[in-house]
Amino acid sequence: MADELARLGILTPTPIQAATLRDSLTGRDVLGRGRTGSGKTYAFLLPVVARLTAGGGSPRRHPGSPRALIVVPTRELAGQIEAALAPLVSKTGLRSLTIFGGVAQGAQVRSLRSGVDIVIACPGRLEDLIAQGECRLDRVEITVLDEADHMSDLGFLPSVRRLLTLTPATGQRLLFSATLDAAVAVIVKRFMRNPVTHEADSPHAATPDVEHHVLEVTTDQRMPVLVDLTSGARRSVVFTRTKHGAKALARKLNAHGVSAVELHGNLAQNARTRNLAAFHSGAVSTLVATDIAARGIHVDDVELVIHADPPTEFKAYVHRSGRTARAGSKGTVVTIMERAQAQQVREMTRAAGIRPTTTAVSVGHPLLEQLVPGDRVLVPVRPLAAAAATRPEPTPRRGSSVRRAAGARSGTAARSGTAARAGTAARAGTAARTGTAARTGTAARSGTAARSGTAARSGAAPAGTLSAARMSEQVGRRRAR
Repeated sequence: MADELARLGILTPTPIQAATLRDSLTGRDVLGRGRTGSGKTYAFLLPVVARLTAGGGSPRRHPGSPRALIVVPTRELAGQIEAALAPLVSKTGLRSLTIFGGVAQGAQVRSLRSGVDIVIACPGRLEDLIAQGECRLDRVEITVLDEADHMSDLGFLPSVRRLLTLTPATGQRLLFSATLDAAVAVIVKRFMRNPVTHEADSPHAATPDVEHHVLEVTTDQRMPVLVDLTSGARRSVVFTRTKHGAKALARKLNAHGVSAVELHGNLAQNARTRNLAAFHSGAVSTLVATDIAARGIHVDDVELVIHADPPTEFKAYVHRSGRTARAGSKGTVVTIMERAQAQQVREMTRAAGIRPTTTAVSVGHPLLEQLVPGDRVLVPVRPLAAAAATRPEPTPRRGSSVRRAAGARSGTAARSGTAARAGTAARAGTAARTGTAARTGTAARSGTAARSGTAARSGAAPAGTLSAARMSEQVGRRRAR
């Protein structure tokens, strides 16, 4: 693994790695706390891989029974961990699998049945697969809880407790988080055996490589200031409080010429993956996200984090702000607030241990140029999410209920010179013409629909042609005679 880490450019451990690896590699239960971006992922991946490969030889796999379990709060974080794990296991023969909801479970079930060594899972879908008998945790040798405090915030801890109960009590357990609260302490007390606690840095301490600013704006200046900040050369992540807010803001930014994509819980998994890939590749410069998505965003060169909606509590501020100044780089965190939010923002930054620079600004203020130097580039951009809505309609297949120019419903077909009515053909001269549809019990001609057994004609029936209604009337009279 050392050679692979060197190839990745990882030569010196971060503080959280240096503090925890000595104990975790020897099999001790470890409770590690470090701020977002401190290197916690490799701090637990290295002992996981080391433990599973300690015996040498081929991995001992059993269908549906992984040997290592990593529990995470979001699918984005699961994907990031799998990406970090892949090079470490590339030459070991170990197999890994991510398990999360929002996608069909078929591929996950097939992988479990074929046997995997490491499962990286969100609690909900994993519990579903266990209930279906597709997964067992009785062979798990090492369990990791990542972002435990966020799982507490999302209400996942009852599920986490049930999962831990299914793992062997003798297995090794590692818990890593940026912050710890009382609910997480319950997990530690019940499921960890004499854990060694390491704090590489305080979650409340301001990162020296990050500048914190609060920009006070009027309501009518909020959007122009956001456009000014996001239209510069710096890659940015913009946070909103709600999913609806993220979607609306991404659309507004695109409408103003800023290339932006959204990331929130209402997006389908393929859309979330596509949007994250566009941001990672640089195809778009701005990602608009919610708090829930904050834990799964790992892009080393994000230079600017913007709180478009000020967070309501300090932990959200800490995790949002952790998207910048990663891997030793520098970054800027900007909170946009209106005057009515001033007290809330002061309390929140005080709780987070942050002393930001507060400035009243509008478009044209020199501080905006200082925060995001360089030219502003505004080019109308169509949001990626809108692309699907503008795709051409597929050609109707044979038997479709909709036809171009003419349609037949309820099992009937409109043909040249013939109208289909509830399984009965209208006779001589009754036709469904271009642009009209034949419906159940209806013959349409020349843009006028004939209903309830009555044929609509353009003024009168052609010479020598009887409408269905008149034919029916004559038959009735004959019978009456």
